[in-house]
Amino acid sequence: MAFLLVLLAILVFLILYVIGIYNALIRLRVQVENAWSQIDVQLKRRHDLIPNLVEAVKGYMKYEQETLTKVLEARAKAVSVTSVPDKAKAEGELTGALKSLFALFENYPDLKANQNVLALQEELTTTENQIAFSRQHYNDSVMFYNTKIQVFPSNIIANIFGFTKKDFFDIPEEEKAVPKVDLKF
Repeated sequence: MAFLLVLLAILVFLILYVIGIYNALIRLRVQVENAWSQIDVQLKRRHDLIPNLVEAVKGYMKYEQETLTKVLEARAKAVSVTSVPDKAKAEGELTGALKSLFALFENYPDLKANQNVLALQEELTTTENQIAFSRQHYNDSVMFYNTKIQVFPSNIIANIFGFTKKDFFDIPEEEKAVPKVDLKF
């Protein structure tokens, strides 16, 4: 009888242990999904600001239509992709197009003084900072989740219940390059 009670206690402990690991995996997965939705909110805000910015500068930048077109095309591509790696790549291309647009502002003194353009540029800069913070939070959440599903013994529970690795929101290689500074006068 004592043997059966010990066996029952061990079985109950194992069941509770499995439930605890399963619940921890669920919490981490939900945290990753929440972190992704925070990125999505910031990206939506960014995507909504870009047409306003392009419209505001269009009249000033008559000779820069190619740059404006590239920004709008990059935005359209970023809006249409869904997977994390594709979204990261498309957002990197959009960031590059926006950097080109902002660099051209230097050639247009009237544009640099326009309050609407300055306000949109400031709002876009704030959004970029929020995207960077959200991306960091998402990647941290993915790291904790991916670690949990790969370490023993939670990897056994993760495999049984079909938990799979999540993709990081990586910075595209072109954004990792150190910018060149040319101080020629």
